[in-house]
Amino acid sequence: MLLHIPDLLNADELRRARALLADAPWANGRESAGVQAARVKNNEQLPHDCDAAREIRTMILRGLDRSPQFFSAALPRKVFTPRINRYGGLANYYGDHIDNAIRALPDGQRVRTDISCTVFLAEPDEYEGGELCIADTYGEQAVKLPAGHMVLYPGTSLHQVRPVTRGARLACFFWVESMVRSDEQRRLLYELDMNLLRLRQQHGEQPETTALTGTYHNLLRMWAST
Repeated sequence: MLLHIPDLLNADELRRARALLADAPWANGRESAGVQAARVKNNEQLPHDCDAAREIRTMILRGLDRSPQFFSAALPRKVFTPRINRYGGLANYYGDHIDNAIRALPDGQRVRTDISCTVFLAEPDEYEGGELCIADTYGEQAVKLPAGHMVLYPGTSLHQVRPVTRGARLACFFWVESMVRSDEQRRLLYELDMNLLRLRQQHGEQPETTALTGTYHNLLRMWAST
């Protein structure tokens, strides 16, 4: 499932993030890439423990916590520590790659990368190129969203960031290990949850929505690992 989640960050958070990034200590992005990905990765990334990275990832995690759509779509069990990158100038692309299946957190915990996530921090008209191109069974889609918006998609997908030919593409990226490992099962649960929400908005709580809610939770009970 490929899903666009609007307004993960609000306007005040975006202004603060952009102020932090204006003087950020960018480093070579290849340092966080695996062996295969490093051959096609040419971008910049904030050092994991710099002040700007710490504050921006706190904003991102706060945005995730207040987003019921993210929770419904991802059913998160673990979230890999968000990181921030920049594409522009001579460091302006990331060729075709598939993300590593397992990522290690600083404390040694491991996160299975069921879902890949990107939160855009620059407006689309601030740069040319830089589309996130995701290829999967649904075909290839080019994603370039407004600042503060997020896209999530299966970690199994082949993807790339096209070269940025003007300006700078700023974004936050991270991965989610889901309680429900199967992308197909997550999609079915998400669709059921969203349609239940619409039914309640249109008709209020009915015996049918109560029964369907039970079906949702029984499917989640059957498929989830905690």
